[in-house]
Amino acid sequence: MHIHIIGICGTFMGGLALIARELGHQVTGSDAGVYPPMSTQLNEQDITLFEGYSEKNLEQKPDLVVVGNALSRGNEELEAVLNKGIPYTSGAQWLAEHVLYQDRWTMAVAGTHGKTTTASLLAWMLTHAGLDPGFLIGGVADNLGLSARLGKGRFFVIEADEYDTAFFDKRSKFIHYRPKTAILNNLEFDHADIFRDLDAMKLQFHHFLRTVPANGRLLINGDDKNIEQLLAMGCWSEQQTFGLASNHEWHAKTLNRDNTAFEIWRQGKYTGQVAWSMPGQHNMMNALAAIAAADHAGVTIDKSIEALATFKGVKRRLEVSGVVNGITIYDDFAHHPTEIMASLQAIRDQVGKARVIAVMEPRSNTMRMGIHQDTLAPAFSAADMVHIVNTQGLQWDIRRITDKLGQSCTLSEDVDGAVAAIAGNARAGDHIVIMSNGGFGGIHRRLLDRLK
Repeated sequence: MHIHIIGICGTFMGGLALIARELGHQVTGSDAGVYPPMSTQLNEQDITLFEGYSEKNLEQKPDLVVVGNALSRGNEELEAVLNKGIPYTSGAQWLAEHVLYQDRWTMAVAGTHGKTTTASLLAWMLTHAGLDPGFLIGGVADNLGLSARLGKGRFFVIEADEYDTAFFDKRSKFIHYRPKTAILNNLEFDHADIFRDLDAMKLQFHHFLRTVPANGRLLINGDDKNIEQLLAMGCWSEQQTFGLASNHEWHAKTLNRDNTAFEIWRQGKYTGQVAWSMPGQHNMMNALAAIAAADHAGVTIDKSIEALATFKGVKRRLEVSGVVNGITIYDDFAHHPTEIMASLQAIRDQVGKARVIAVMEPRSNTMRMGIHQDTLAPAFSAADMVHIVNTQGLQWDIRRITDKLGQSCTLSEDVDGAVAAIAGNARAGDHIVIMSNGGFGGIHRRLLDRLK
């Protein structure tokens, strides 16, 4: 059939498009913001993209429309779907009915942070073990090449997002997935545009726990107090904890400053040593969770460690965009204070005393609303300098942050001004970490060109 996807350039919906194509469907899509890596990925798969939302995008008369969760009533294209009586569904529901419920062993990675990297690691471990898993992940791992694949094996790895499903279904997307293996990486308040508070998030996460069968397995960050409170609400599945403390079923012992070498311990027994290229304690925890999940699928720890040694990273997760005149530019998706702190600390641990410059666009709905304004300044503690680019029209006074950071912080209102200011201050040996959950006006390439 002809499936048309509204909001196709989101990582989830773009991945869905790839899977629909693999199933033999004709796929088209539209979006207001078209930028790499998803636009590139879709073009390479010969999927027709329409720039902007319009009733004209429906002229080919699709059999089914899949509606992205960013779409709301009043959108011209969505209104046309409703008025014309075209059948429609959500991305999560379509995936569940046409892929996950088709005798697949679903392995879901949930939590506020680390979902994309952990899911990518798990998918690569299963692939390395020859299990040919399917996957749909909110990013593109270099080892996997795509953000989604149907796969011929039994296992399917899904990044289990807590954001709501669609304009007509306000449950979190992960409610649809019904995993047999589930990872809970961590739990913090986020998405203030749809959740009233942390308790509202916990309720949705507990609904997610209820969907894991009794013969399934929950892999839980044992160091996270919010998850501990979540489990107290009721849990009916086998549980295994992972973390840094030795009392967990799975725990890791770091062997060097940047956590690129560490030991894996299970039930107090040494089981192997990891040596890989991903810096940061948060990435060590992501790897530990993925190893534990792969174990549930029958992958040996030794095989998972082999996979980690060859893992090349995920696009937009501390990805090196380029090096010019001794200045290294990184692209990072961090958009929450915890993520910002983890990314900057990972770079600091790796580069030692070299200058680290953080460039941040407060773009997420939660950031724009000012929910994190009291915790944002401390998140930059590992950086020598901070440059904030206020492109999004914040609902709070950004000077609350710049005043706290003092002379180490500068501010621009647009990308042009930011590029000029950053390039004018940069010098050989600097590490510039650019953080945003959007395209950021192509600042990475523009800064590299300016530095040349």
